[in-house]
Amino acid sequence: MPPFKVDFESIGWQSQAAGMRSKAYREGLKQIRLVEFTQEFVETDWCLKGHVGLVLSGWLEIDFRGRTVAYPEGSGIFIPPGQAGAHKARSLSPVTRLVLVEDV
Repeated sequence: MPPFKVDFESIGWQSQAAGMRSKAYREGLKQIRLVEFTQEFVETDWCLKGHVGLVLSGWLEIDFRGRTVAYPEGSGIFIPPGQAGAHKARSLSPVTRLVLVEDV
């Protein structure tokens, strides 16, 4: 990969769960991920990881322990790590794609 450019086309998809796959590029303590959710994805446990990103296409809904927030295409996402940002995501459209920048 050329310096300063992430070529997601050259990175293979990895499936983490039914209805979810991603491509990740890591450098140091950061990673950038292209994530794809389908309506089949069901998050069983509360995610405590922090995420910063952008919904590229589709419609994402995130449940913050009873407070639901909708993220249509073009929406920015900023979720702090830990209990305060505990969340579960689901796709409201057949496919939702987003890009996330995260600590590793």
